[in-house]
Amino acid sequence: MGGILLTPRAVAAGWSRPSLARALRTGGWTRIRYGAWAEPGRNPDLVTQLRAVQLLEPRLIVSHRSAAALWRIETLTGASKAPLEFIDPQLTLRRAGSGVHAYRMPLAALDVAERQGLWLTTPLRTLTDLLRQGPRDEAVVALDSAFSYRDIGGLHRAPLTRPETIAAALATTDRGSTSRAPHWLRLADPLAGSPAETIARLRMHDAGLHPESQAELRTPDGRRRYLDFLFRREGLGVEIEGYAYHGTRDSHRRDILRYNQLIQCPQIRSLLRFSAEVVFHRPAYMVEEIRSALAALTAH
Repeated sequence: MGGILLTPRAVAAGWSRPSLARALRTGGWTRIRYGAWAEPGRNPDLVTQLRAVQLLEPRLIVSHRSAAALWRIETLTGASKAPLEFIDPQLTLRRAGSGVHAYRMPLAALDVAERQGLWLTTPLRTLTDLLRQGPRDEAVVALDSAFSYRDIGGLHRAPLTRPETIAAALATTDRGSTSRAPHWLRLADPLAGSPAETIARLRMHDAGLHPESQAELRTPDGRRRYLDFLFRREGLGVEIEGYAYHGTRDSHRRDILRYNQLIQCPQIRSLLRFSAEVVFHRPAYMVEEIRSALAALTAH
């Protein structure tokens, strides 16, 4: 079924488990999990693993970070490492198998869609589940991604929903609760351009620093440029660089030109640049550098 063989069905058709396992291994099949094998040459990627689980347990609906990966919503976990997460709307499954997390919770029909041959939660339900589940950084990264245009996996994706739609859904379902979800939603920013930018903004927020996001500037030659973060009063700009290295000389040249144009903008007195590695792994250093630059600019 879609390149997946289920052991229970093969046994029901007359195979013994030992002889079936020997035949499959000899034939180059890959065991995805207990009871499911992938045909030779098929990569046991996230979609294949999710399909295997759903074939074994049809009641399960792909959800949370697994659903986010299928909708091309970025998370801190990343699509390649997304866990196998499902919702059991029948509230009866006791154990879903090794490496699978099944949330036992109600699920309305309108919260379910089909994508890549899988039943999964809609973007709206996926995001509200992530908001309720947490952690905060994971949820806000997913929200920022879903609210904006993104290039993911070589494909351009339009926004999937809007903040007010998420707020309305939370107001309807979480009425009277003490959920942190509405507060976390207010931390989202549709202008964010990457998970690294989101985490940088959250680290600054936690440190009491609140710059403008994607601030519009005019270069001396009249061009419009957008800066990741701007402390306008002090004239400090902050740029977050992604993981990808400049792949060509042209891209490297454009990056240098952009930096030179930004630093000449009349609103900019100083410009700091941080790599994604620093944002994720040395945020205290980033915050201290920003504080020091702000103090120096204020003193002068």
